[in-house]
Amino acid sequence: MVNKVFDSPQAVMRQLQADGVIRDGMTVMAGGFGLCGIPEQLIIALRDTGVKDLTLISNNCGVDDWGLGLLLQTRQIRKMVSSYVGENDEFARQFLEGELEVEFNPQGTLAERIRAGGAGIPAFFTATGVGTLIAEGKETREFAGREYVMETWLKADLALVNAHAADRAGNLIYRMTARNFNPMMAQAGAVTIAEVDRIVDAGDLDPDNVHTPCAYVDGIVITQSEKRIEQRTITPG
Repeated sequence: MVNKVFDSPQAVMRQLQADGVIRDGMTVMAGGFGLCGIPEQLIIALRDTGVKDLTLISNNCGVDDWGLGLLLQTRQIRKMVSSYVGENDEFARQFLEGELEVEFNPQGTLAERIRAGGAGIPAFFTATGVGTLIAEGKETREFAGREYVMETWLKADLALVNAHAADRAGNLIYRMTARNFNPMMAQAGAVTIAEVDRIVDAGDLDPDNVHTPCAYVDGIVITQSEKRIEQRTITPG
């Protein structure tokens, strides 16, 4: 069995650089929703490679000082393909000043474009966005008396995901809300790396509970994630 376990996120990036995966102008998917389930330590390691002109596909772009926001600070992102970016002031500044290209997607459309990329489906039709700016310049068709707009798949040179547990073969299990964009991105990356909370021996995970089969995963690494809270809300005492 191929050894997919790395000692650290930095070791992962060194190997990817040696293999020619990490390069300027590449497309990267990063899982998570807000700060939940993001591959936070792999993002830091990617930043530290100095790679630039990146196209990032992610639901949002972290916050100013964490997650993908760290790559905005260092001007390593050229384009964002996202759904929601309202928690990041630096993102807004770069976008409004023309420093950052942005491709906005309805959230469900973004998820389906990524899923289609992993499934080998180059295009699909959806009613979401018909008659809005989202549909401008795109093919539309009528099905069963309703108009639909064509959307195309999304794929990436590298997918960085966060999972709760993995076995040494690379099978992944996600936990609760962190099972958001991670499973579909794991399938849509030409190379997929997962940071996880724990690694068990092959065969120790219940096959019925595996969310991402090992065939999609090229590397795994245990990290000590900070798991910050994006919006802390408490009930008055």
